Amino acid sequence: MGIAPGGQMRQEVYRDRYGLDVWDRTHTSRCFVHLCNSMVWQSITGKRPPYPPPTAKSYSAAGLPWFDYYRDDVTALTGSKTLDDLKSVTLISQSKGDKALPEKRGARPELRPNPSPR
Repeated sequence: MGIAPGGQMRQEVYRDRYGLDVWDRTHTSRCFVHLCNSMVWQSITGKRPPYPPPTAKSYSAAGLPWFDYYRDDVTALTGSKTLDDLKSVTLISQSKGDKALPEKRGARPELRPNPSPR
């Protein structure tokens, strides 16, 4: 999975070993995921974002999973050829002569009282 090409997230998709006949395809649901950066976190939640951002070490220290998912018993499906042609935000920016945002640059939250939550 990735937000834009060139990102660091990866996803592997495996063939369904059960087939379509076992799934109830008559009932559906929706899930909305909203992404925000550290600059707007406080206005949405009423709380300051964690600073510095959590690392693999801090996740491990808290007993939370931080790992590279690996399956050696199945083979991942090949990706879409259509998606192979997508360009990263950095490449698009460079092709226009723009300077892309610095890699992995975070915003330090302001140290002021939390606003009242909405």
